[in-house]
Amino acid sequence: MTEKEKMLRGEPYDSRDPELIALYHRARKLLKAFNALDSDEMAERDRLLTELLAGKGQGVWIEAPFFCDYGAHISIGRNTFVNVNCMLLDDNFITIGENGLLAPYVQIYTALHPLKASERIIQTGDGMRYRTSSKPVHIGDNVWIGGNTVILPGVRIGHNVTIGAGSVVTKDIPDNVLAYGNPCRVVQHL
Repeated sequence: MTEKEKMLRGEPYDSRDPELIALYHRARKLLKAFNALDSDEMAERDRLLTELLAGKGQGVWIEAPFFCDYGAHISIGRNTFVNVNCMLLDDNFITIGENGLLAPYVQIYTALHPLKASERIIQTGDGMRYRTSSKPVHIGDNVWIGGNTVILPGVRIGHNVTIGAGSVVTKDIPDNVLAYGNPCRVVQHL
């Protein structure tokens, strides 16, 4: 099994594997080009995003600067808007539904590390490595995620959800609710 296959299965993997490093460099080149474009260069912006992402529905709009690890594990549904400075660390699959709004500085993480330093840090012949695994994140349709929200690995957010600004989403959020806080919790059914 390759390190990429282990990564996507949620098993411990070597993030410095040559295949993953090549994906990382590919994403960095595409992101550099995307983030440097003038806002009116719509056709080139669309082309770069189509090349970068695993899936991009019609009408997806991503503001620059935008950041991700690989891009190849991110799917975004039609008519979703991603505002400036969003960070999607796609060491596993990130699926964002249709008609979504991601406010500035939303961060979606899929990578995990052991809590104990003795389990997290690995001494190798060429230096230090960190034990890493990952869990996918799924966001439903018609979801608005407020600015500076952090979504942790393995979280599922249902349809028709609003997440208040500054939230840290540590567990699943059901359909049709307003949720916010640190940790994020449901405060109202919509």
